[in-house]
Amino acid sequence: MENAPIVVVGSGMAGITVIREFRKLDQNTPVVLITEDDGCHYSKPMISNALMAGKRPGDLVLSTKEALVDQMHVVIHANTRAEHIMPDAHLLGTSKGYMPYRKLILALGATPLRLPLQGEGVHNVLSVNNLIDYVRWTGKLTPGQDIAIIGAGLVGCEFACDLAATGHHVRVFDIAPQPLYHLLPPQAADFFRKKLAAGISFSLGCRIIRIDQDGDAYTLVDDIGSTHRAHLVLSAVGLVPSTGLARDAGLATRCGIIADRTLRTSDPDIFTLGDCAEVEGMVLPYVMPIMQAARSIAASLASIPPVPGAPLYPAMPIVVKTPACPAVVCLPPLGKGGDWHETATPEGFRAIFEDDSGRMSGFALVGDAVQEKQELLPKIPAWL
Repeated sequence: MENAPIVVVGSGMAGITVIREFRKLDQNTPVVLITEDDGCHYSKPMISNALMAGKRPGDLVLSTKEALVDQMHVVIHANTRAEHIMPDAHLLGTSKGYMPYRKLILALGATPLRLPLQGEGVHNVLSVNNLIDYVRWTGKLTPGQDIAIIGAGLVGCEFACDLAATGHHVRVFDIAPQPLYHLLPPQAADFFRKKLAAGISFSLGCRIIRIDQDGDAYTLVDDIGSTHRAHLVLSAVGLVPSTGLARDAGLATRCGIIADRTLRTSDPDIFTLGDCAEVEGMVLPYVMPIMQAARSIAASLASIPPVPGAPLYPAMPIVVKTPACPAVVCLPPLGKGGDWHETATPEGFRAIFEDDSGRMSGFALVGDAVQEKQELLPKIPAWL
């Protein structure tokens, strides 16, 4: 397969970034991009803040298909579905035929988690995971609507701020007792909630169990018997890594597509990165892990040996884009024992995670404390 191209499946941030990084090292090896979309490149992280920025869906497009072809010297097969992999033959089966590959990169992303809800309104619950979803979502928005958001995690809170800032009435539901349950310790989360509560209502510690059609709106019923009315319902309860293509090909999967420190899967000629990848037990659906993984894969494709001792995942802050109360979190490594130590600042909260040996291993900053990020980041050890 020496004459076959490198094939990348997926045109999201992960797929485009790995091609850009590879082209910095190798301008000649043929690269083919397979995507179910139209081939344009857009900024997915900008979607949850686009309304307050005054951006329409088309404004989020960073590069057209034609521009990408010219910039990256890549062949793009748009509106093409990857259907199966034949690893022994180095073939990718697609909806438009077979594609040989020398190396295959799976940047398949993730799909929205669907809750097992009852009621005839369930099928009209929306999720926004790509630009097509966002076009559908914005097409249903009208000024002053009551919006229900299920999920008070990072995406749910960002959408809530975006909607509240543009004149909508927003209520956020979550089974957890606080927003950003997996990111913030309790006192910082409480401060965060109170700051957002100026324009957003929270119903925490309850579960939505039923959604019924109610004229031109919906009635949501929670597990304590309360009812809530909304014109639109947005689900932001999380994502499920897209592993089916890899699993059906016999690659090792668990929560995600299992990869080693070099981002190689159980097949040495197939790599993975982004929301679908599980590296050393970690699935990290954030921007910085994608950037790090793309550089690592690009170096491997260009036969550049890794720098001895260089971390794959250094300390990587997660920025929560909620202007009502900015937050930045650098989580401790997965499974690290220790405790959070929280301190109030004049207009925010600083939380430092110390491991069992007393070493600083993470931080969470909200409000005015976010300005301390650059000072604290060099003190945090690498994840991997």
